[in-house]
Amino acid sequence: MKKIFFSLILMIATLQLFAQDNGVEMADSLRSNGKIYVVVICIVIILVGLLAYLFAIDKRLKKIEKENHNSK
Repeated sequence: MKKIFFSLILMIATLQLFAQDNGVEMADSLRSNGKIYVVVICIVIILVGLLAYLFAIDKRLKKIEKENHNSK
């Protein structure tokens, strides 16, 4: 009974999504002005920076773990 009730609630919640407007005005205006590429480039730069930082930390941790393991 709980599963049926939960499924019914989820179906009702998703029906409201169909009533919403499909277009995103901000994205459309950015795309028409060509500024969407600036946003995408900024996001890519931030993600690449985060990945580089994570790999650098991982490399340092491996070095510390290796030194710690050798000293025991």
